[in-house]
Amino acid sequence: MVGAAPGRGGGRAIGWGVTSDNTEAQNVLSLDGDEAVREELSRAGRDGVAEVTRRHPDSPLAWVELADIASSEQRHLDAYAYATVAADLARQRFAADGWVAGEPVAWNTEHNRPYHRALHTARRAAVALGLTGAASALAADLESADVDASSRIDSEFTPTQVITIITPELEAAFLAETVAVIASPDEDAAPVASPDADRGD
Repeated sequence: MVGAAPGRGGGRAIGWGVTSDNTEAQNVLSLDGDEAVREELSRAGRDGVAEVTRRHPDSPLAWVELADIASSEQRHLDAYAYATVAADLARQRFAADGWVAGEPVAWNTEHNRPYHRALHTARRAAVALGLTGAASALAADLESADVDASSRIDSEFTPTQVITIITPELEAAFLAETVAVIASPDEDAAPVASPDADRGD
């Protein structure tokens, strides 16, 4: 739990907390203030994330959602760029509350997770792009923020793979085609023998 004290950066909170390995840490932050963005994203769906990001260009959450979509579509350059913006915006908010790079950012505080996810997605994209040094630095940043964050993201926030979605329209078309095939059997097919064909009179 985080015992929040009033923050200096736009109402965000900074105070005592417990990191994911259950050790007590000072200045565990809460990257709150994105509730409206969270609500809009929940209604927008995958295709509406870019528009939400345009309306809230200072939101780490919006940018990391955009990054994860790009990552799931193997658009590594876009994923790296979007995730880098998300991480930088989060750092700016943390710094306004007195945070210094390398200090912990607790995964257990849900509002902080866009930062961890941004580092994770940027690292994965950097690996895909061959940016070895950047990937190592991002991995180190994520570990210094919270040692368990990477494994938690792997288990809880794996980017959605591109799959074919069976919509009601596609299902109806498939059923119509199936019915048509059943109603119009192949004329070249051998006729089905009558059960009485081999029986004498």
